[in-house]
Amino acid sequence: MEDIDRAIARLAEAKILEAIENGAFEDLPGRGKPLAVEDLSLVAEDLRVGYILLKNAGYLPEELELHKEIASLERLMDCCARDEEKKYLRSKLLTKTLRYGILMERRKRRQGPPFSFIT
Repeated sequence: MEDIDRAIARLAEAKILEAIENGAFEDLPGRGKPLAVEDLSLVAEDLRVGYILLKNAGYLPEELELHKEIASLERLMDCCARDEEKKYLRSKLLTKTLRYGILMERRKRRQGPPFSFIT
């Protein structure tokens, strides 16, 4: 099996070098700019690949969407000066927090938390 793996690695390396020599990578978007590194420390290590695939496809589990929305609402409340707006945001935050709690409780009963920050 190792021989096949090495052969594939050599073939891939040769193709990459050939593409570099032919200038195939010269006009790529973002050339010369740093890569955007996403912090995945909150996602369990064994689920990171799946998380990235789903995220790039435009889908995140409802729990993660809610977690992001809750964090966003909390930041908005911190910046908010008007009582009416705070009341509205607090109401939305409560609704999202309750829904999140329900989803997490269901997940615990079924299989346990898939993401390290969800307990």
